[in-house]
Amino acid sequence: MEHGKAVREGSRQIAGMGSEMKRRIIMTAAGVLLSGFAVGMFNVSAFGMDPFQVFAHGIWLHTPLSFGTFYMILNLLMLIGVFFVDRSKIGLGTFINIFLLGYMVDFSTWIWNRAVFTESVMIRGFLLFSGVLLLCMASSLYFVGDLGVSTYDSVALCISQHMKWKFFLVRVVCDLIVALIGFGLGAILGIGTLVSAFGMGPAISFFNIHMSEPLRYGKRNGAGTIS
Repeated sequence: MEHGKAVREGSRQIAGMGSEMKRRIIMTAAGVLLSGFAVGMFNVSAFGMDPFQVFAHGIWLHTPLSFGTFYMILNLLMLIGVFFVDRSKIGLGTFINIFLLGYMVDFSTWIWNRAVFTESVMIRGFLLFSGVLLLCMASSLYFVGDLGVSTYDSVALCISQHMKWKFFLVRVVCDLIVALIGFGLGAILGIGTLVSAFGMGPAISFFNIHMSEPLRYGKRNGAGTIS
């Protein structure tokens, strides 16, 4: 009887692990693709992009490539550094980000340019606010899914985890640095950039606790919370 009970318990645990892995894969894929959609909203709002996109666009302005292709090359180069610093951050989410995010940004920008026919500041402000929230939610999904993060996101995560500093503070500093570099290279800063730089870290932490961790772990709260 005890043996049978142990076997049934083991089977339930294995099934639970498989279910959690499915949730992690869905969270990771959805998070990365929604990030690209959110950046398109930033672009069309014309209030400034998120800090890393300012950095990427600043460099891209000096190349003849499409943004999607350039973004892929930039992230592949950054991936080399991540590999040597903390390869545990590399996974499914990393490669979805590298090969699809730039093209998703192009596609999302095209959609929103066709959908928004007005220069209304109110509508542009709504796009900016929605884009910031969507980007924070999306980032939280694939952070907590923990199947690899973007090469840029891994920078703040690595520093936070290795130095034992609060994630949201490290993220704010990283965002400010890359935004200033992008601006120096010719990209445009705006209120959206500042909102992202100062607001994304705390907002991602909020979504981690109230949305992504419950989605992954259910009622139990997993260790390794990013805050």
